[in-house]
Amino acid sequence: MASKQAQKRLMKEHAEITKSPPPFIIARPKETNILEWHYILRGPPDTPYFGGECKPSFPFIFHILCADNKNGPPHPLFFLPGLLYRLGNGDIPSRIPPGIVMMTPSGRFQPAYKICTSMSDYHPDSWNPAWGVSSILTGLLSFMVTDEVATGAVSCSSADRRHYAKASHAHNAANLTFKTIFPEYSNPAKMVDLPNMG
Repeated sequence: MASKQAQKRLMKEHAEITKSPPPFIIARPKETNILEWHYILRGPPDTPYFGGECKPSFPFIFHILCADNKNGPPHPLFFLPGLLYRLGNGDIPSRIPPGIVMMTPSGRFQPAYKICTSMSDYHPDSWNPAWGVSSILTGLLSFMVTDEVATGAVSCSSADRRHYAKASHAHNAANLTFKTIFPEYSNPAKMVDLPNMG
């Protein structure tokens, strides 16, 4: 269960991200657990993740895990092709950066492997507790559209990444958790734009 401080902060972040979502991103917590967040990231223009046959963009679903305690290893609640953001011991992530795992095939990150970024548990010394859900996801999207080498990254051609992007919506729309969290984005025949498409 979330501490009062964590619950207050995450409820505020949810209100802010709902009112003013970052470009190409939508995020919401699970209704029954404010500590569990799910996200859709869409490919920006001028990237291999944008476009495809008359479709404006494609979702990429991530999974973020956080340690259960200050010294413990990352521990997922469960793996699913959605993003899970869990705060250790129900606390504000002041000392425990999230572990980040891509679950949807993208050609950029290896599914089910932790990704090394400056905002992940690979670099706890660079973690900034002021970073919130929005800044973590904006940074993750920026990192995704680069070719920077990192743990968990894969080398893939732009053509292959476009192929993965085209397949990602059908992949996610078939997932029960995705359909539960994002029912308005789950129609396999029609992709709906996110509130802020840049």
